[in-house]
Amino acid sequence: MAGVVAKHLQALRRRDFVAGTALIDGRWSSGGETDVVLDPASGDEIARVARCSAADMDRAIEAAERAFPAWRALLPAKRGEILRRWASLLRAHSEELAVLVTSEQGKPLAEARHEIEYGAGFLDWFSAEGERAYGETIPSHKAASQLQVRMQPIGVAAAITPWNFPVAMITRKAGAALAAGCPIIVKPAPETPLSALAVARLAEEAGAPAGVFQAVSGDPVELSAPLLRDPRIRALSFTGSTQVGRLLLKGAADTVKKVSLELGGHAPFLVFEDVDLDKAVTGAMAAKFATSGQDCLAANRIYVQRGIYAAFVEEFAAAIAKLKIGHGLEPTTDIGPMTKLSVASKCKAQIDDAVMKGARASAARLSDGLGPNFVAPTLLSDVTEEMLITHEETFGPVAAVLPFDSEEEVIAKANASEVGLAAYVYTDSLRRALRLSERIEYGMVGVNTASFTGPPVPFGGWKQSGLGREGSRHGLAEYMELKYVCFGDLAA
Repeated sequence: MAGVVAKHLQALRRRDFVAGTALIDGRWSSGGETDVVLDPASGDEIARVARCSAADMDRAIEAAERAFPAWRALLPAKRGEILRRWASLLRAHSEELAVLVTSEQGKPLAEARHEIEYGAGFLDWFSAEGERAYGETIPSHKAASQLQVRMQPIGVAAAITPWNFPVAMITRKAGAALAAGCPIIVKPAPETPLSALAVARLAEEAGAPAGVFQAVSGDPVELSAPLLRDPRIRALSFTGSTQVGRLLLKGAADTVKKVSLELGGHAPFLVFEDVDLDKAVTGAMAAKFATSGQDCLAANRIYVQRGIYAAFVEEFAAAIAKLKIGHGLEPTTDIGPMTKLSVASKCKAQIDDAVMKGARASAARLSDGLGPNFVAPTLLSDVTEEMLITHEETFGPVAAVLPFDSEEEVIAKANASEVGLAAYVYTDSLRRALRLSERIEYGMVGVNTASFTGPPVPFGGWKQSGLGREGSRHGLAEYMELKYVCFGDLAA
């Protein structure tokens, strides 16, 4: 595998995509120090990027504050034109961006290509949605008065983005903020800065003015501190673990920022015996193994009604055994490496714990010579509630299957979690589907489908899976404030 990434990166038409410089106040800065970017499949160094300091972040905040008045004054249609040009540039460079994503994140190249299109779609959506930030007129309860509610941009925003979708999570946040009239500073994950900085170059080429979109790479703790303490940052958006989300929420409290959080998931996948078995297995494969399982929407607890449990396990195991594991840049790869060794280690620990406590394991073949970040796609059957995997988010290609008997039983088990991002229900009963979608305590529910996200969708969870929504008109509102105005004495 050594040299696979180097070969692809050397073939990029846009050599500046691997320059590793941060965008601050309209200038590309290499910084005084650098961080190493690794290929998660081989462990090879593939690039070095600027390690920006807290002082650099302070400069970015100052630049964004200066840029805010002119950007908010720009007509929404004009802001939309810039977003549409940005989306067009993402599509024009989609292959190069996909190679960057796969090189530093590890996901199969076909999935990286899909992510670029997915990310561009958010820019297209918000380019038009910014023109629909409607207020309202309230029938007055006061004589000779008129009551209005306006939607206005909140101010400078900041986004701390994850490594599993390093392009789409930027455009989903930045598209909304920029459409609302807010400059935004992006702090990408240290594992995947190259794709983020390449996206920043395309934002500049699309016409985003200096200070309106900035990308600052470096240590997460050092760079998040200025974002949290500075009152000029009025909105903060974060996608990542629940543990880190709690810390950011505490830090943002001192300046009472508007915070949107998309945090951990532990998605239940409920399969009832009235459903077509092939449809359920196909859905489980998609819900579990997309992005090599490194997805907050990934099915973690697959509950199968006892009448079809044995048949489901057999067919599911056969499908998993066919998955091809390898470098994401190899065309036949279905499952790439885990982006971080800690993720791979957690997956392996969950497998060991489950087997020790009585679960049966079957896995796809893992070829010799693959590095420590690889985890064989594994089916754990006869899983019980005492096993770690039923209580911890897996974030990898390990599928836990549990039997159940009744609808009431499985609803209780599905809801027995402090997180509530996404859930899946497979049934051919419309009445059951309506009951389950009402009673299950999750922010998003897919009924007989594993694919339900996109720009028009209010993406987000309940409980400790986060605050607020991304995408849709609700995502735009995360970067706006309501202003109520009362015009009195209109009779004069």
